[in-house]
Formats: sequence, C-alpha cells, structure tokens
Amino acid sequence: MKYLISGGGTGGHIYPALAIAKEIQLRDKNANILYVGTKEGLEAELVPKEGLKFKTIRVKGLPRRLNKNSLIAAKELIHGLFDAKKILDEFKPDVVIGTGGYVCGPVVYVAKRKKIPALIHEQNAYPGITNKILSRYVDKVAVTFEESKKYFKHPDRVVKTGNPIRREILEIDKEMAYKSLNIDKNKPFILSFGGSGGQKKLNDAMFDFIRRGIKDIQLIHVTGKRFYDEFMKEINKNNIILDKNIRIFPYFYQMPEAINIASLVITSAGAITLAEISAVGVPSILIPKSYTAENHQEFNARAFEKNGACVLVLEKDLNNTRLDDIIYSIIRDDKKLSNMRKNSKKMGQIDAAEKIYQLIETIIK
Repeated sequence: MKYLISGGGTGGHIYPALAIAKEIQLRDKNANILYVGTKEGLEAELVPKEGLKFKTIRVKGLPRRLNKNSLIAAKELIHGLFDAKKILDEFKPDVVIGTGGYVCGPVVYVAKRKKIPALIHEQNAYPGITNKILSRYVDKVAVTFEESKKYFKHPDRVVKTGNPIRREILEIDKEMAYKSLNIDKNKPFILSFGGSGGQKKLNDAMFDFIRRGIKDIQLIHVTGKRFYDEFMKEINKNNIILDKNIRIFPYFYQMPEAINIASLVITSAGAITLAEISAVGVPSILIPKSYTAENHQEFNARAFEKNGACVLVLEKDLNNTRLDDIIYSIIRDDKKLSNMRKNSKKMGQIDAAEKIYQLIETIIK
C-alpha cells in the first residue's frame, strides 16, 4: 500500500505525522510511505532522519492581511498545486494524510480532485485555516479535542482520535528516570519549559519564582536556546545562588523521562506537549503563548482547564500574578494534585495513532 503524508512548518504538524508514519509501518509491513513538505520547513531536517522518503513542493503561507506578500504567496500556491500534481501522478498513492500547515493544502486538495482517499488530522482545539478549508473535501477529519468539532463544516466526517505521540513517552522506566535525572522521588519535582523554542513571559515568571527562594522543591527549568544567556545573566546580576535542587538548561534532551516523573509541569499549551503530559497524567499550570496563529494555544488550555487538568494563567495576567502562590497551592495540596492527575490522565489518548490508522483503513476500503 502507498501512503503519502504531508504536514510541516512546525513540530506541532510534523511530529504527529511521524507518529502516524511509524504506526503505518507497524501495521503494514509492506507500506511504501512518501512524505511531502517544503525544503525550508523543519520537516526537511526531521523527516529524512526517520528514514522516510521525502519530496518538496513550493508553497508559502498566506498572510492574514492583504499586502505585497499576498501576491508572492498566491504565486507560490500555484507552483505548489503543480508540484503536488506531479508528485501524486508519479507516486500514485492509495491514500493521502495531511497533518496541517500550509504545505499540506495543495497536496490534499489535488489528491481529492483526483478522487484519492484523504484524511486530515487537527492537533489544536481551534483548527488552523488550512485544515478548515481542507475539511470540506476530505473523507475524514481526525481531531485531538472534542471542542474543535464545531468549527468544521461537515461534523459527520469528524472523529476524535487524540494527538499521536512518540512511543518512548509511554515506555519510560520511572525508577531509571529518577536515577538518571538525579531526582529525589520523595520531594516535589517541577518541570517548566515554554515549548521547544522557549517563552519569554514564562521565563520571566520562573525567574521571579527562583529569585524569591524555593524550599523543598526540585526544579528543572528549560529557557529555550535563544533566551538562556539572558536568563543566566539576570541570575548572576541579582546574585542568585542556584542550589543543587534548581537546574537551568537552554534545551533538555531527556524530556520524556522528566515528564514521566514530574509532580507538576509548567508550560505553554502546544498540542504535542499537552498530548504527552496527558498521556502520562501530569498536572499542569498552562501559560498559553498569546502570539500563536488564531490564538490556538489558549483554546487548547481552556479545554484542559474545563476538565480540571490544569490551572490556566494568561500571559497578560502574569504581571499581576505571583506564580509561586499558584505553584505552592497545588504542590502542597495532595488532594488537588491527585484530582488534577486523574483529570489529566482522562484527557490523554495513548492510542491516537492506532485510531487514525483504523480511520485510514475505512476510507481506503
């Protein structure tokens, strides 16, 4: 069977696509998979590392407002449609799977014009514009959040599957994780990070938390590479001594281990992060980035808040909020922690990739 997968630009679109690809390889030993992206996107780096065939098309995202870049994007979209047609004619896939981002627009649209079965996956509670458009043409729409169903024109095509996650998140030996990360299992452990690129507002709030002094809590804070030097400069400028219970990193490579043993996660509200912390069942304080497309992170966080899995703090409210008060109100309340842990676990869907594969099977038949 031939599978064509497309999605790109950010990890939020790429990692679910790679998880789906791995599930396909697990279920169909004769699978022939082609990934289509752009040569400028993160997918050009990540996909070949996974051993998948990779081809590119020319396409750019349309600006939210009409300006001179709109003409450039429109021209590139025409190129993208021709590129997509050429790839589809050559590869002749049995099914096409899109995971969002403007790159998958031409691919999925042309596939449906050619009457090729197609499915899209939406990671966020508020769908991106590409997926909202494509939902009018595809056979099935897989979604992560129940809340996103109402935004699609054909709700009968929408199926809640969850967000596919990397398998290693579910295969961590917790005892080994405590040892490798040098974490005392008898003391609360907080993991904080603002997504893979970091988050300035979260960093500022965590700096204040550290500056006021941390007692009986272990903390790993990940600043993001672009913010690390600035963060550490402020630490030194304020003569803050970091005890061994506080560790600051620009990037953290043992995130699966840390997520599995964290008492509390403080983070933004990216779809992948939420899928991973809920799969494990970790309570969270969510600080959604206010500058994401369609403000989708706030929609994601609201879904977790509604289900009692997190405490939500908007970036604009951080200036008037003592984050340490919220942290201690959770960490020192065993009943609250337990309830948040259960509610987080209820939000998780560890079989999302399997459910998406089953959907793929239904549209091929």
